[in-house]
Amino acid sequence: MTEIPTTMRRIRSVVTADGSVEVSLESVATPEPRDGQVLVRVEAAPLNPSDIAVLLAGASVAEARRDGDSLVMPLPDGARGLLATTRVGQPTIVGNEGAGVVVAAGAGAEALLGKTVGFLSGGSYAEYRLVPAMMCLPVPDGTDPRDAASCFVNPLTALGMVETMRREGHTALVHTAAASNLGQMLTRICLEDGVGLVNVVRRPEQGALLRELGAEHVVVSSESSYQDDLVAAVGATGATLGFDAVGGGETAGQLLMAMESALIAKGTPATGYGTSVHKQVYIYGGLDTGPIVLDRRFGFSWGVAGWLLTPFLGTLSPEDHMRLRGRVVEGLTTTFASSYSDEVSLDGLLDPATAQGYARQATGQKFLVRPQL
Repeated sequence: MTEIPTTMRRIRSVVTADGSVEVSLESVATPEPRDGQVLVRVEAAPLNPSDIAVLLAGASVAEARRDGDSLVMPLPDGARGLLATTRVGQPTIVGNEGAGVVVAAGAGAEALLGKTVGFLSGGSYAEYRLVPAMMCLPVPDGTDPRDAASCFVNPLTALGMVETMRREGHTALVHTAAASNLGQMLTRICLEDGVGLVNVVRRPEQGALLRELGAEHVVVSSESSYQDDLVAAVGATGATLGFDAVGGGETAGQLLMAMESALIAKGTPATGYGTSVHKQVYIYGGLDTGPIVLDRRFGFSWGVAGWLLTPFLGTLSPEDHMRLRGRVVEGLTTTFASSYSDEVSLDGLLDPATAQGYARQATGQKFLVRPQL
């Protein structure tokens, strides 16, 4: 077994009292696992949108500068109030998930020693990470940690969307920003399970990517025929549930309007209060941080709410947990495969140009952190 160093490096982010965000590389003592814990030598960790939100805290990345072992950025006035009570002066370690090799184990977790695992735990942008054994997902021997790095957040989110659909009695769904890694996983899941899926993308080339995967219903929001195309696709699938990664703007309202219009076109009875079929949109992302705009022309049987992975997982039985996790392991390099456009070291996260790159969250551009580089 590789010798474990007494100190390790990790990334932290803090909002300062003077209105800036500092992302720093710090050295701390390497922790030792207690009962039920393992120490993972982190080999790979993805930069998901939720990680970027914590890492940068809404700072103006265009004005970022390197200062020693820190990346320093001003915090816009509009973001200061939002973070004033939660982040000011509170250093936060960053990174929701990752993968690596278990190099030490506490009592009850010895079976994981030497295994490659994916894990869900804050602070994965570090050379080593202490993780509860129950939050580790052992992967087959010989698996590249790069392939296991994104085995929790995106796969379980995509599976959670389909599980939510079934629980709530819907039969098909709509997904926005659908060309993302998560969107591609959802497309594969729905094809495997025979679930109707409407994919909403911004550009034609993103639609082409999904069609290559086998997606049947792809709608491009930048085209003049968008709303008509959306109604037609929703009508063809019967979707009455949407998951929106955009958040702000008119997207949620457009989805609800398309669902109501498709129902009426099919002859669903309606009164002055619209149809009685419940239409639901869950917002799970914040690509647009502005207000949610609803042009209420879709009756009264509707809902808009937030949806997050962690609360959803809390509603699952142990059996359902194991079922979903088992499916992820089986499809690690197929259904749930992730692709990365860039790899970056811990120190590389502090480069202003690199930060501007991952802050864009552009489709087809996903960064992988390699702490051992």
